[in-house]
Amino acid sequence: MSATLMSQILPHHRALTAIRRDIHAHPEMGLEEVRTAALVAAKLREWGIEVTEGVGGTGVVGTIRGRLPGQRAIGLRADMDALAIVEQTGAAHASTTHGTMHACGHDGHTTMLLGAARHLAEHRDFSGTVQLIFQPAEEGRGGAKKMLADGLMERFPVDAIYGMHNMPGIPVGKFAIRTGPFLAGTSRWNVVFRGNGGHGGASPHLAADLSVVQAHFVLGLQTIVGRNVPPLETAVISVGHIAGGASQSLNVMPSELAIGGTARCFTPATQEIIGRRMGELAQAMAAMHGASAEFSIEWGTTPLVNHPEQTVVAAAAAQALVGEADVNTNAGAITGGEDFAFMLEAKPGSFIFIGNGVADDGSFHSVHTPKYDFNDEIIPLGVAWWIKVVEQELSLG
Repeated sequence: MSATLMSQILPHHRALTAIRRDIHAHPEMGLEEVRTAALVAAKLREWGIEVTEGVGGTGVVGTIRGRLPGQRAIGLRADMDALAIVEQTGAAHASTTHGTMHACGHDGHTTMLLGAARHLAEHRDFSGTVQLIFQPAEEGRGGAKKMLADGLMERFPVDAIYGMHNMPGIPVGKFAIRTGPFLAGTSRWNVVFRGNGGHGGASPHLAADLSVVQAHFVLGLQTIVGRNVPPLETAVISVGHIAGGASQSLNVMPSELAIGGTARCFTPATQEIIGRRMGELAQAMAAMHGASAEFSIEWGTTPLVNHPEQTVVAAAAAQALVGEADVNTNAGAITGGEDFAFMLEAKPGSFIFIGNGVADDGSFHSVHTPKYDFNDEIIPLGVAWWIKVVEQELSLG
């Protein structure tokens, strides 16, 4: 590990930890990150960084120009939003907003990029420009798309863009990355089946039984993955919601029944197959039983695909800190989603995971769970990785 760089970062560890815990204690949902965005903007200005607020809603962009000549520019992106989860960590810095918590580590991501921003503002011996992108609404509310629609790449042009996410279960001091598809395209889908309803005891033969329709539909969903998606492609279709009828009227066959869930895959072609076949299956099952179906699917994220050249840069930055043995450059693809994928469609770049740690007994709390908390121990390493990316791209002196 670069001893000189870490010696410059470590004196700020306590202050950065305080920032992280303050953000954690005051979580905000996507596009509502008013306090968080104001904190980010204030810190950037305090360190003499050019700031633009309100990008894509509550997004913030900080611009640092190097002292050395050069036209190349890169983007470094962190997310700021929290999740609708009741926190159960018991931490002194636990959420003060009931029902909302930083259960994915975006508080830590924001803090690590702030730490890098401070260092880069103080050490501008690089050629070109660094755009610090603090994105709102990664968790399903379209923050990346909103920043892009607000002219992110036109107003703050970059030649390449990088992202980082913590990963519980990966030990502290390790990184994971891969070239090509890394995270899945994710969707929310819904079907509403409609029929005439009826009396389940006296006249079931006169009703379109929507319970049978949905049963065949749910079972048929798994044939899409098994028989329509190419065998070497990975895809997941899961049901997360079924609602119909009333528990107080168990003899009534409902006239409307709703089903919803998620689908995940790694290529646009598979996205098309899944959406088309799910709609066809819903219509066919409904028609078979004298009912109707209304199907919709919304892809919240596209598959995240790491570009080869930038993945080499991202991996090299990590290897410079922890050594080749602790950087997995052929990590397995993950069916989680990440809307940084849209930025990678706009510009070449790469996305890496930094280990958030594992307990001595091998246990850990996954992201999106009530007992998860970002590990403050990894803040300096995350800060250093951002700086090393700048060094790789812009020849930091």
